[in-house]
Amino acid sequence: MKYYIIAGEASGDLHGANLMKALLEKDPKAEFRFWGGDQMQQVAGTQVKHYRDLAFMGFWEVITNLRTILRNIDFCKKDITQFNPDVLIFIDYPGFNMRIAQWAKQQHIPTHYYISPQIWAWKENRIKAIKRDVDFMYVILPFEKDFYEREHQYRVHFVGHPLLDAIAQRKEVDEQTFKKENNLDVRPIIALLPGSRKQEIAKMLKIMLSIVDDFHQYQFVIAGAPSIDYHFYKRFIKEENVHFVSGKTYDLLSVSYAALVTSGTATLETALLNVPEVVCYKGNWISYHIAKRIIKLKYISLVNLIMDKPVVTELIQGDLTKKNLEAELNKLTTYRHRYEVFKDYVLLRERLGGEGASEKTASLILRQCQEN
Repeated sequence: MKYYIIAGEASGDLHGANLMKALLEKDPKAEFRFWGGDQMQQVAGTQVKHYRDLAFMGFWEVITNLRTILRNIDFCKKDITQFNPDVLIFIDYPGFNMRIAQWAKQQHIPTHYYISPQIWAWKENRIKAIKRDVDFMYVILPFEKDFYEREHQYRVHFVGHPLLDAIAQRKEVDEQTFKKENNLDVRPIIALLPGSRKQEIAKMLKIMLSIVDDFHQYQFVIAGAPSIDYHFYKRFIKEENVHFVSGKTYDLLSVSYAALVTSGTATLETALLNVPEVVCYKGNWISYHIAKRIIKLKYISLVNLIMDKPVVTELIQGDLTKKNLEAELNKLTTYRHRYEVFKDYVLLRERLGGEGASEKTASLILRQCQEN
């Protein structure tokens, strides 16, 4: 069968790649055409656009890039029509994907949505469009099934979280070997995850690096996004005790003592790799204050949302200062605090439903295609 997949972010690229692998196991003749990234490209098929050219963060950024976004939407519709897929699969990225879903429904193209838009956080009125335009929804967070089925009478499939698959599939890394191969010394590592988009990296890395000189007993290592060249990061690095590793985030986290992480999927990845963390976020002033008035959530990180309590500390906007970051990182070095975090991480894994999300989703997609 022919599959057209749209993923617009780094996390979507990861989950899209694993879904493609699972589909190929069940449908060896599968043809893929996709919007995604390097990991999807390594599996199979033809890449239409890379996510680095698509991702615009925040309300203000979307407005200022609206012409580009609309051109991409128009191009996507034409490209889908030309490819004539049997299945159209959306992976998160709702602002773009929901527009394509509405058009695709009118063209009678089967629509499958893997990793639901977070309408439980904001834009709950999108449920009307989802009911109308999405034929099959596959959710990855345990509370999403109740949200859709009990509150909105819309049937979904809970498949578990695909990060459990991605982490289970990775090869174990020896700490000493990793340090040697990446020119690191013997000191414990503090990993810095400033994000995957240039605009968030520019905002986050400066504040993360501000505390480096106060923690000489550790070495700081930036997890570089595969799609962004080192020269972009280099302009922010003024301290000597800072290293850079690109495209090895899981390996880096697996040998790290603690981490400073920009809010997003990476907060959950860090927890599943058993690394104590501080969650950081500072956005455009206008975008942040618009979001604050619209989004009604107790927490910003997936870890805390899933556990429904503050397992990891969140430093958001005005709270993200050098003083607060130093205090929270110091906490992460204490035995008692680390012990409590590790206990909660065990419960987090249990709530996520176990491994096999990619395989379950692939099976459901193929079954729905056969039945229809």
